[in-house]
Amino acid sequence: MRRTKVAVSGIALLAAAAMVLTACGSSTDNGETTSSSSEAAQSSESGAGESSSGPAESSSSEAPSSPAAGDATAIIKVNGSEPENKLIPTNTNEVGGGRILDSIFAGLAYYDGSGKLVNDLADSITVDDPTDLTVKLKGDSKFTNGQTVTSDSFIKAWQFGAKFSNKQLNQSWFTDIEGFDAEKDSELTGLKKVDDTTFTIKLNAPVANDFAQRLGYSAFYPLPDVAFDDMDAFGENPIGNGPYMLKGDGAWQHDVQIDLVVNPDYNGGRKAANGGLTIVFYASQDAAYSDLLSNNLDVDDAVPASAFATFEQDLGDRAVNQPAAIFQSFTLPKDLAHFTGQEGELRRAAISMAINRDQITKVIFNGTRTPASDFTSPVINGWSDSLQGADVLKFDEAKAKDLWAQADAISKWSGTFEIAYNSDGGHQPWVDAVANSLKNTLGIDAAGKPYVDFATLRKDVNARTIKTAFRTGWQADYPSQFNFLQPLYGTKASSNDSDYSNPDFDKLVAQGASASDATAATADYAKAQEILLKDLPSIPLWYSNVTGGFAEGVSNVTFGWNSVPLYYQITKG
Repeated sequence: MRRTKVAVSGIALLAAAAMVLTACGSSTDNGETTSSSSEAAQSSESGAGESSSGPAESSSSEAPSSPAAGDATAIIKVNGSEPENKLIPTNTNEVGGGRILDSIFAGLAYYDGSGKLVNDLADSITVDDPTDLTVKLKGDSKFTNGQTVTSDSFIKAWQFGAKFSNKQLNQSWFTDIEGFDAEKDSELTGLKKVDDTTFTIKLNAPVANDFAQRLGYSAFYPLPDVAFDDMDAFGENPIGNGPYMLKGDGAWQHDVQIDLVVNPDYNGGRKAANGGLTIVFYASQDAAYSDLLSNNLDVDDAVPASAFATFEQDLGDRAVNQPAAIFQSFTLPKDLAHFTGQEGELRRAAISMAINRDQITKVIFNGTRTPASDFTSPVINGWSDSLQGADVLKFDEAKAKDLWAQADAISKWSGTFEIAYNSDGGHQPWVDAVANSLKNTLGIDAAGKPYVDFATLRKDVNARTIKTAFRTGWQADYPSQFNFLQPLYGTKASSNDSDYSNPDFDKLVAQGASASDATAATADYAKAQEILLKDLPSIPLWYSNVTGGFAEGVSNVTFGWNSVPLYYQITKG
């Protein structure tokens, strides 16, 4: 779907033996970083999501220290972006909506600040064997309408998300459950209710370890019965069970903000230390940063490019600049003229080698980005900067020109190479720089194609009506290489914007997810990426740092493994 990361500590594939995630106390988790920041992924620089390299570790049973006390009634004002769709967990795969859903819902587990899976509603998640899991609920959670969360709350929600005719954006997250069908309506026969607090999951592939690690992602949230009466209406005023809830009818003011207040009945590990959140949908990153400097915004997780050179001086020890699980690219539609077949293979490689990533990351981003050497992130276990074929990601003017000439010999190029981007995400400087790099290297016309906002761009991308290259990014949903690869490039996957399909790639990714140890998984994912480096369904650009900060008087600001602030910990006053 969407998210980011600061430091994955020890996440690795576990052996395919019984694994139990035991219940944790409800103490607030402080994570590992006390002043960090997040990218606003798809809307700014990441993607649907955007979060991995293997299944879950046992969740921590240690109670983290409590944050310093502040005004428990204070409303924390943070930046955000207008959600692309109604707030439905199985139909939200971008950061703007994702950060809201993660605040108002609680699932079986959540990811703490370091990326470790911590049980929330689950008392235990047990991997019984490579294809079977057993989930036991604590049984003490209620939705904000008073309905108790039971096994059925999860089973019904997952069945809805997986059903073909419901056309949910996160449908592919249920692919590995027995009974899933991507081409017609079917029942997830692998979901079995044992009792109100116990259910089992049977998979159609031996990936139970990695599947367990995915269960902190929002596609797996439960839903109350009322949601199924009118899902569209529910998505406008969702009823959740997390640390926050909507302030009331009309709390979501479209294109303006959404107001959340504390859910007094939530008793999990993310209990709010403040009185609520106001998430403001800024039209530009510059506007948000201006509010931060004037203390009219409490936390900003997306410093604009115009302030990269000065923000650390502007904010002092309130500034944040740290690695994140964010991968940036631009994608070419599968049937884009001149980019199919042998001609397309040559042009894709030429385009990639014509981009001076080193220069752009230094001049445009002032060192807050690192040139990409693969399709994942350096903060994810298994990352490599020495994949076979990775030379295609290095600037080579002579080679780029030669490849372009070979493509012209097949079919002469004409027209302008355009890169579509959302104007509300601070992308114009780098898009212009990439366009200039292509012009200067290949001698072609190249330019950016601005869209007014992220939602408008994504509408054309999702409808497959876009006829140019377009910016893409990925902010990891959970900490695994699998999450950077399968959702974006797997056949018919939820965030596969290019409709790329390669059976050999699919096979290798599946093997990685079913591997019994991290070394074997990493080897399979590396081979899968080497296929991507040849096919280039997207053009990798760089990895992002989270760059942000917080206002005077604001404390306990932690940005998690996925670069999204841990809102429930923030205090002020």
